[in-house]
Amino acid sequence: MVKVLILGGDGFCGWPTSLHLSACGFDVVVIDNLSRRRIDQEMGTDSLTPISSPQERIAAWHDVTNRTIEFVELDIARDVDGLQNVLSAHRPDAIIHFGEQRAAPYSMRGLTEKLYTVDNNISGTHNLLALVAELGLNPHIVHLGTMGVYGYDGDGLEIPEGYLNVKVQSPDHDKLIDRDILYPTNPGSVYHMTKSMDQLLFQFYAKNNDLRITDLHQGIVWGTQTSETRLDQRLINRFDYDGDYGTVLNRFLMQAALGHPLTVHGTGGQTRAFIHIQDTVRCIAMALENPPLPDGKVQILNQMTETHRVRDLAKLVARVTNTELAYVNNPRKEAAENDLKVSNKTFLDLGLNPTTLAQGLLSETVEIAKTYSHRARTETIASKSIWTDEQKPGIVVKRHGQKRFKLRVGSGKAA
Repeated sequence: MVKVLILGGDGFCGWPTSLHLSACGFDVVVIDNLSRRRIDQEMGTDSLTPISSPQERIAAWHDVTNRTIEFVELDIARDVDGLQNVLSAHRPDAIIHFGEQRAAPYSMRGLTEKLYTVDNNISGTHNLLALVAELGLNPHIVHLGTMGVYGYDGDGLEIPEGYLNVKVQSPDHDKLIDRDILYPTNPGSVYHMTKSMDQLLFQFYAKNNDLRITDLHQGIVWGTQTSETRLDQRLINRFDYDGDYGTVLNRFLMQAALGHPLTVHGTGGQTRAFIHIQDTVRCIAMALENPPLPDGKVQILNQMTETHRVRDLAKLVARVTNTELAYVNNPRKEAAENDLKVSNKTFLDLGLNPTTLAQGLLSETVEIAKTYSHRARTETIASKSIWTDEQKPGIVVKRHGQKRFKLRVGSGKAA
């Protein structure tokens, strides 16, 4: 049986991936330091859906499938000896690396969060690579990166899968030499910067130690449930809706469930790549089953299925849920409008049949938002983390029916 270590397996993408790979017959070991749960406590936020402890989740999975998942509480960024012991004991065939702080707004929240994001993300990634090389292991390492490493100031050129072919004039000026270089990054937050730095770590260890590495540049994930998490209430996945961790579509849906205006940042002209959580787990399984050769080159794949402008997305949700829009300050330092074209040819060639918003799964997420709306902490809705002092929080101040709806930072009451 193929043994897979899933670093950060208690998180938003890690948990459904753990279940999916277990259902596919992999021997799964989940490693997590539970930092995401602690961050919720620090910020006064929580998942809209009630999430069980790792032990309760694993017990529920065994109850409904008779399959076993092992859990190890470990901080891979700080406990190098602990990580070495786990790698030595399990000698995995594959390692899925989700073990990084994943929210751009959180990484811009303040000095403490910036330092933590860099320390956690870069140290964790390098600890893993250095130990795998030191121990002489040969796992296929699959890393969850982000499309955001390229920024959102694009001019409409299609973003390739990781590499850009350039022609360089020879020293004698008599011919052009082909070179494949990493597609230039243009990170828009400290979080995205760490993912850009990951690329250089992967490039070095693939070249120097022949490590087999696949780096998945993923779009924004929407949806909550997969076929595995639907099997038992205790298996339900996270549903983040707050201004730091809530992805834009899930945040819109929760706002609609509360009758809160959909908060569109700036003009809403930001174009983003999207992927449903079910497709995320399918893509990770596909990547796992199609490792690169140990030829010194990292395999980079774009893990997304469609692109949308934020204002168009908001209008779609508004029509479905009969909710109004609120154009608010954009707390991010970014272009007001951008185009985004992305190649996802590899996953399509491998057989991915994309789940799109047009296929109706939006209704399931709407229903989840309504079901658990009583758990919402409305004071966390506003996007409060600003990129620089020139930006302002995305707070609603507008007419809402016959009343003036104002949601202030630190207040969850409509006035």
